[in-house]
Amino acid sequence: MVKSKQEIWFDVLVYLILALLVISVIFPLMYVLSVSLTPLSEVLKNGGFVAFPRKLTLEAYSAFIHDPTIPRAYGVTIFITVVGTLLNLLITTMMAYPLSKSRLPGRNILLFLVAFTLLFNGGVVPTYLVVKATGLINSVWSLIIPSLVWSFNLLIMKTFFENLPESLDEAARIDGAGELRILWTIVLPLSLPIIATIGLFYAVGHWNEFFQAIMYVNDTSKFPLQVVLKTILINSMLPPMDIESVLPTQSLQMAAVVLSAVPIIIVYPFIQKYFTQGVLLGGIKG
Repeated sequence: MVKSKQEIWFDVLVYLILALLVISVIFPLMYVLSVSLTPLSEVLKNGGFVAFPRKLTLEAYSAFIHDPTIPRAYGVTIFITVVGTLLNLLITTMMAYPLSKSRLPGRNILLFLVAFTLLFNGGVVPTYLVVKATGLINSVWSLIIPSLVWSFNLLIMKTFFENLPESLDEAARIDGAGELRILWTIVLPLSLPIIATIGLFYAVGHWNEFFQAIMYVNDTSKFPLQVVLKTILINSMLPPMDIESVLPTQSLQMAAVVLSAVPIIIVYPFIQKYFTQGVLLGGIKG
């Protein structure tokens, strides 16, 4: 089929817009990586802006990794991400499955209460008082337990479960299976897309944990990675005493950004197909 001139120009415009969007996404990543690998002399020569460095150095990464607070912060963040995500998925699944059943007594009331929390919450001060009363202050569990269930994720998973064929449950009950066995042997194997999707939401939230950490944790040894990065950024803004003995602040900052983002960037491609499928299937029914 021969395209008209208007169609050709339209295609050119679409490709141009897509190319600009790709550049707008890739260039910031390239800039972050380039600055993190740039020696101090070249940073000063280019006025602090380097897109394509002529010389490469790993000094910023070396200083970042050998900082004694960084491995500890990584450990805290990995702990709250892994343990927190597993607990999030467990509690969310155990709540979403019964809420997906229309025969559940008081289901509409429970769903209303869940949806209500999407619009209103207890506020910062009341939440802090609750966390303090439960003895979680200055504990890594204060970064996990107060956010065990996110209402939005719960509703998405509930909707996914509603879309599963009822005939599977009925056949399992005829064979004598109970609810827990149906959930474990039938529902969960069919729910890998939504589990991966919700798991990614929870994991990214835990990995980027900052606000709850500065609210509930005072011990610097229990700070997660993002809080430590913020401290590094603040300290890097201070004027150096000896310019010859320090790393460029921008290089150190960008190295911190790269190292903090790498785990999520590595994990995402492996669950991308489940992520897309889970979002689509979880939003079919309201």
